[in-house]
Amino acid sequence: MAKVLIIVGDASETVDTLYPYYRLIEGGFEPVVAGPEVHRYQMVMHEVKPGWTITKEWEGYTIQSDIAFRDVKPEDYLGIFFSGGRAPEYIRYDADLVRITRHFFETNKPIASVCHGVEIPAYAGCVKGRRMATVPKCQFDLEVCGGIFVNEACVIDGNLFSGRTYHDHGHYIGPWIEMLTRARDGA
Repeated sequence: MAKVLIIVGDASETVDTLYPYYRLIEGGFEPVVAGPEVHRYQMVMHEVKPGWTITKEWEGYTIQSDIAFRDVKPEDYLGIFFSGGRAPEYIRYDADLVRITRHFFETNKPIASVCHGVEIPAYAGCVKGRRMATVPKCQFDLEVCGGIFVNEACVIDGNLFSGRTYHDHGHYIGPWIEMLTRARDGA
């Protein structure tokens, strides 16, 4: 079964993470959860409540990672998903995660990103000239690294699929899984 990485850390957004995780299983893929270490990560739920101008955060479910970044051989994986939440802000500095991220961009494998997930490929130097959706408060992170912010539910730029928040999952995850399927099946 083709394996696909899901990148997480403490404070990954629950819906951002679990929706693609289960969609990958439905599509016949093996989702492999990768984090800084192999252990259980506390996820969160994020929402800008009506009348609020900032994100409110609640504790969400936990998720067990399958592999630590340092042990990932990216050539063994068909694609990668960068989950949102606050985790990317902290884990993006991990040298092994940068190595992994660059592999997927350099080999043109299917990549998906949502919300704060953009902070990882941005830090890794992979977004220059690339069109991406992200939560508007991460627009600066994308643009300062040379990316192009697009405020839409589904942005496809070659092998790169992105959405702004978990509200966009129904728009960009399906096309990403279609590309994974074509890559797996050699189509």
